[in-house]
Amino acid sequence: MLLTVSGPPGGGKTTNAELLAETFGFEHVSGGDIFRQLADERGYTPLEFNKLAEENDQIDRDLDRRLREIAVERDDLVLESRLAGWLAGEQADLKFWLDAPLAVRGERIADREDKAPERAMEETRAREASEVHRYREYYGIEFDDLSIYDLSVNTARWSPEAVFDTLVTAVEEYDTTADEGKTPVDIDYEF
Repeated sequence: MLLTVSGPPGGGKTTNAELLAETFGFEHVSGGDIFRQLADERGYTPLEFNKLAEENDQIDRDLDRRLREIAVERDDLVLESRLAGWLAGEQADLKFWLDAPLAVRGERIADREDKAPERAMEETRAREASEVHRYREYYGIEFDDLSIYDLSVNTARWSPEAVFDTLVTAVEEYDTTADEGKTPVDIDYEF
């Protein structure tokens, strides 16, 4: 089974992806980890590499290619990244989108990164605007199009435990024989 967990920064992707992998005995692959690995391979810090990605589209494309290859080649996997649902496409059994209002996500990021909430919110807003532009330009993806996801959750509305329980229930109750069809994912996988 291939599960994807997508959403903006601070939405709960990593926490829930790690817990899903642990609960079901699946491998967890994080787009953030692969991004850091690519940065290290090329001799950059993640921050330097992120700045470079805004000027060099090959960085995003290399990351996205690796994520797509992983989605195609592996099973019993939780693939986590902002574009995991789009990149896994028809390979994914279930695609989850986790989000929360920007102010909530800013607070979470501020706590995680030990910075002022206003700064975290502003940095997140700028980062998202850059990524939304790049995803549209590279692949024609409208980031706010959630129609490809099987389940979209506003993680600010429930406790972390309740959100996770919802995801676990979705996986446990998924029955391939009752599945009437996945939502088509229209993306050009030429990286």
